[in-house]
Amino acid sequence: MKKQKITAIILACILLIPAVFFSFKPAPPEKPNIIFLLTDDHRWNALGAMGNKIIQTPNLDKLAKSGLMFRNAYVTTAICSVSRASILSGQYESRHKINDFVTSFSPEALSNTYPMLLKKAGYQIGFIGKYGVGEPKEQPKDQFDFWAGSDKGQPDYEMTDKNGQFIHHTDKVSGDIREFLQEFGNKNKEPFCLSVSFKAPHEQDGDPPRFIVQERFKKMYANATIPVPETADPKYWNSFPDFFRTDDNIARKRWTPLFSSPELHQETVKNYYRLITGVDEVVGKIREQLKEQQIDDNTIIIFMGDNGFYLGEHGMEGKWFGHEESIRVPLLIYDPRSGNPTKGKTPDQIALNIDIAPTILNMAGISVPKQMQGINLMELVAGKKKQSDRKDFFYEHTFMGSPRLPKIEGVVSKELKYMKFIEHNYEELYDLKKDPQEKQNLATNPAYTNQLQKMRNRYQEFREGVK
Repeated sequence: MKKQKITAIILACILLIPAVFFSFKPAPPEKPNIIFLLTDDHRWNALGAMGNKIIQTPNLDKLAKSGLMFRNAYVTTAICSVSRASILSGQYESRHKINDFVTSFSPEALSNTYPMLLKKAGYQIGFIGKYGVGEPKEQPKDQFDFWAGSDKGQPDYEMTDKNGQFIHHTDKVSGDIREFLQEFGNKNKEPFCLSVSFKAPHEQDGDPPRFIVQERFKKMYANATIPVPETADPKYWNSFPDFFRTDDNIARKRWTPLFSSPELHQETVKNYYRLITGVDEVVGKIREQLKEQQIDDNTIIIFMGDNGFYLGEHGMEGKWFGHEESIRVPLLIYDPRSGNPTKGKTPDQIALNIDIAPTILNMAGISVPKQMQGINLMELVAGKKKQSDRKDFFYEHTFMGSPRLPKIEGVVSKELKYMKFIEHNYEELYDLKKDPQEKQNLATNPAYTNQLQKMRNRYQEFREGVK
């Protein structure tokens, strides 16, 4: 009788095994950590991986080689405050309505930025560096789990640390990143999203403006010769209309102390490169620390510039207007997780700053709010949605106005660029295939009448559609 009971129990256990096995559900995939790195005034070709033979960016080049490097990444507005608002909200300026340096996100708008949506979904969120949106006193520092933002709208390069010792802003940012990762980079903790905004390579505003470089990089590039761009020839500045070609134009005013002689041109570009090499050093330290803490295989790194920068092209310094030097930026996405097929890809599709928020949310498995106007760049590259492959985009810059910064709007495609100075009804049209340096304005060329009208029509569609 005893043997029969034992046999029955064994039989029952055997019969239960399939039920237990087939009812088992695998654990959901681990949510990735995300680090978003933003440089200030970093043009697209100031990167070794983008073909620049002089600048030294070995860590960013490795990141590009191991991930995605977009060859056609742009901002929808080339000025820091507006572009940052677009990055956080996933919206054009026409929708988020922040077009200056004093307007902050409303509480509702802030709640729909990517950091706040991640926090709501259980992420630990941190911010380091220059926030750059709205009044500094209204920065949402209390909304973040870790905050090391500047109390100034535009931080200084020359700072003091907690002990009162001099420190360069880039090194301060580096130390804050290390502190954040030590506190939140534990494999057993909730996932994190860290947003980092460098001041570099932005100039230090002043009269004259300066590029203040870390001591250890001051001799770098000393023996290099910076090629002078063709459009630095005075004839290109002189080809602008009278309303634009004035000494009141900020782009020209800042050109004078930094690019008006061959010696100034060489030193300015070298200092600009030195500041970017300083950022590159920080990227290397981040990757080392992620590896030390054994979280490198589940931490996505995204790197972007908030807008481009004229380095003497068209007789200007700065950004603001519609040329490639001003609106085109570097964009790298490194996702080390297994099964990611993007390693080493250099997609040609147009990527925008408004795509950062929806891309990050998708990576975290979070629904994207309908009011976001960007797209998921990972789906774009994978070709999963044909409608994601945009053919053009709307450009707008309406801060200040003439004569200091004439307001401009337009449409950019891979083939053509249409820009309109809206205060003066002055049009520009460039054939980017034949004239990538934008040397010849074709708006009055009869041979381009049809193309001009098509771009005008597209411009009107965008003006209404982006609101």
